[in-house]
Formats: sequence, C-alpha cells, structure tokens
Amino acid sequence: MYARESFTDEERSILSRFFTNTDLPVFAVVNLPEIVKGAMFARYSRTHMSLRQLFLKEFYEQPEIGIQAIADQVEDGTQGLGRAEKLYETVFVEYGDDSVAQLGGAHLACEQASAILTKVLERGRLAAYLEQSTRYIYYDEKLKGEDGAERFRYRIPPEIDEGPLAARYFETMDRLFESYSFVVRDLSSYFQTAMPKGTQETRGAYRRATRARACDTARGLLPAATTSNLGIFGTGQAYEALLMRMNASPLAEAREYSQMMLVELRKVIAGFLSRVDVEDRGVAWSGYFRGVADEMDALAEEEMGIEDAPEFDLDRDEVRLLDWDPDAEIRIVAAALYPYSDRSEEELLRRATEMDETERHSVISTYVGNRLNRRHKPGRGMERVYYRFDVLSDFGSFRDLQRHRMMTIDWQRLTSRHGYATPPEIEEAGEEVESRWHDAMSEMSELYGDVLKVHGADVAQYVVPFGYRIRYNIQMNARQAFHMLELRTGESGHSDYRRVCLKMHRLIRDRAGHRVIADAMKYVDPKDYGLGRLTSELRQTERQQPRLFELS
Repeated sequence: MYARESFTDEERSILSRFFTNTDLPVFAVVNLPEIVKGAMFARYSRTHMSLRQLFLKEFYEQPEIGIQAIADQVEDGTQGLGRAEKLYETVFVEYGDDSVAQLGGAHLACEQASAILTKVLERGRLAAYLEQSTRYIYYDEKLKGEDGAERFRYRIPPEIDEGPLAARYFETMDRLFESYSFVVRDLSSYFQTAMPKGTQETRGAYRRATRARACDTARGLLPAATTSNLGIFGTGQAYEALLMRMNASPLAEAREYSQMMLVELRKVIAGFLSRVDVEDRGVAWSGYFRGVADEMDALAEEEMGIEDAPEFDLDRDEVRLLDWDPDAEIRIVAAALYPYSDRSEEELLRRATEMDETERHSVISTYVGNRLNRRHKPGRGMERVYYRFDVLSDFGSFRDLQRHRMMTIDWQRLTSRHGYATPPEIEEAGEEVESRWHDAMSEMSELYGDVLKVHGADVAQYVVPFGYRIRYNIQMNARQAFHMLELRTGESGHSDYRRVCLKMHRLIRDRAGHRVIADAMKYVDPKDYGLGRLTSELRQTERQQPRLFELS
C-alpha cells in the first residue's frame, strides 16, 4: 500500500522529462547533470518531501541551476538511449565482460521503504546511498494512502496485511506513533528549557539544534516498519547483485521492491540487467542464496536452539573486542615502508622485527604525518592490521554504523529479546514522557511475540522499535578505524553511537595494547556535548554565501 502523489498536468509534463514515472515509489532520475542529481539527493535526506516534490519546489525554478533550459531541449526522456544500450549489450552479453557493467550507472529513488528494507538496500559495498534522516523531521506527519486514508509513516508488510494480525498491527502502530509524537514534541520544549539559547546563537540554528536533539532522543520509539526515502547511485553491476539478493529475501517487501526497481532501471541501463530474471543465471543465483539461508537457519536452530537472553550489562556487553593482530606495530612498519622501498615484504618484516620500540614508533609517526583534520588519514599500510568487535547496541545506532560498508559487518535479526535502551533525557523530561516510552516498548514487545508465532522471525522484525538492541559484528582494519571512530565521535554525532565508538577506541588502546595507533587517531573526541548539533548549524548560518535552501 503506497501513498500516491498528486500532481497537476503541467507538473506531470515537467516531471516526465526528468523521472521515469510520476506515480510509483520507485523511479530513476534522468536528463540532469550529475552535480544536480547529487545536490538533490543531499537535500533529499533532510526533508519530508518526496524527490519529485523537492525537484518542483526547490530545483526546477532556480535560475542559477538552469534546469528549465535543459527541459526545453528534452523532448523524449529516453532519447538517445537505444544506441547506447545496444552497444553495451553487445559487449556485456556477446563478449561476457562483466567489468563493462561497472562503467554505467543510474540514480534511483526508493521511497516509502521500511527501515528493515533500507538495510537490505544498503548492504552492497560498491554503491552510494543517502537515506532520509530521523534527525531532521518529525515522523508524526501522516501520508495519504491509495484508499484515501491518512496513516502514519510505517509499512504494513504484505505478510501481516493478509494475515490474522492486520487489525491489531494497525491499532498498535498508530498508538506507538501517537506516543512518539507526544514524546518528540515534549522533548523539543524540554531541551529549549534545559538549554536556553545563548547570545551567540541565531534563532534558526538554535531551533534546528533543539529539534535535532529531540528527534535523536525520541527515535528509539520508531518501529523498524517506519518508512524512509532512500537515494541510490550505483553501477549496473552493483544493481545486478542487489536485485539478486533481494529476490532471495524471505521478506515480500524486498522481493516486491526488487521487481519495481528492475522495471525502472531497465528504462535507463537495461543492458546491464539482462541476466537478473534469466532462469539459469540470475534466478538460479537467487535460488542459491535462498537455499543456503534456509539450510543455515535450520542448522542454527538445531545446533544452538533458543535460550533466554541474559540480563544486559552496558559496560560488559555493549562492545567486545574479540580478535586483533598482536604484531600490529611490526606489520604496519613493514607495510608503511613497502611502497617507498625496493625490498620484499618478508625482508621489511624482518627489519621491523629487529627495530626497538622507539624506532618503530618513529616510522609509524612519520607515516601518520601531521594530520590537520580527520580527513587526513594515513595510507594503506594501516590496512595491514585488523580489529574484530561484537556489538550489542540499539537498532538506531546500528543503522548509522552499518553505513560504513567498507568494513566487514554482519548482523542478526532484530528482536525484542535483548531489551531496549532508554536515553537519560527520557527520565529527565518528566513522568508522562517516561511512562509513554516504557508503555510503548512493552506493548511492542508483546506484539513482536505474537507476530513471531504467526509469521516467523523475519516478518516480526517490523514491529520492533529502534530502541531495542541488535547484535552485530564489525571487522575493520586500522585505516577504517581512523575514519569511523573519528567521524562517529564528533560533536554532532548521536550520543549512543558516540559511546559505542569511544569504547572501540579504548579497547584498541588498552585491550589490544595498540597505543601508538590509538593515539594517532587524534580526532577521536571524548568530550560530552549538550546540543551537539548546534555548532554545525551555526557554521551553516555563518557562511558567507546565502543558504539556497532552508531546512523544512
């Protein structure tokens, strides 16, 4: 069930030149310069508007962008694609060169996708994603469905919609979103009282910062069925792999979106996707994925069974360092010297072993260099060593950390059995806010148990709020650790994933004993911030050029 957008005939005429359809939640963007597409997707992540609405309201009539001039020259949205498709199909199919599928790509919008589906869409490493953020909009504004009824922003999985729990699902979800609405708006008032505006902050920056803090705190109530808009840019090869994984999914929503995506992508890069629904190619590949998953599910249940989850201890259980390289410094010294030397790695390892600690630290310090900001990261020599963590954090934090796709990351199903996290601000904001929070979490846990019995563990994930914990493991090399830990501990970061990343940093330094590596991550920020987002909002306000768009 999707909300249908309403456009005038004139708007449809404009949109048809730049979007592959004007009425479905999946569509491709065409006939626009890449820089404009990028700007649109960047803006997309911070607004309640759909991409087509955003295009009409904020891009089409901007004279400095020049889209109207482009529109005047575009008579057919698919003009010129035919010859290009034939060329790619000749190389791709007749010569069998899969790498050709890396040379063409497409921008695709996937709207009204559940938070569960977005994790499926974002699993691939070699694509770019921008997802609507829970930080910038209130999720209590309703959408109008095909039947004309207005509903909160959540998906009803086809499995539940056709089953005995449909009515209860709607009623419970509506109560959850009503609680979210009360909590997020009460928190906005609470933060404005607890953290009054200073003389240096502009009213707009302060308003955005307090709203972001309220949304960050309240997001734990949002269920995994919450809908999101997701922009994707990927190559034909990336989309092919994604669609075959989606076709193997046990979730009807994923399989349904896969079919819509294939239809739209074939309007712009058809030659790259010719194998997806071929019986002995893509269909067989998806069958392989599905078969392995089914067998592993059965094996895991037989071998491990299901036990009651132990009581959660934040210090003990949230982040564990499972594995690391005990010879990290020696290996990094050899890897750092390698591109600047003509010696074999074996010889360099022998030389690094002979060095004393001071010499090794000198090499590593020189290799790290004088970093002026967190974007100045040392070279690939830092990829020579690794760290493996087991994490049990709230689902909201997982959603943010999972986006670091260059790591090796895998996760279990979302469940209510590991309990949920409650931000301290929930208790501080007052009895009514705290009561709503815990009552909603309890009710959703009960619904989860019943959906689990009727529809199984995969479908039951939809009803679990973001505040509940999910278990996942992360393996990353030291260079990736520089990137993630420095970025995610920044002052504008969410307090929950900041805590997770600070624990990782401490474990690298103290448990693994890699102090020289940990100390080189000098932009890991352990300070506690109040309105963490305020500084970045002020920076935006103080820029010399005027803001082209105002956040809605």
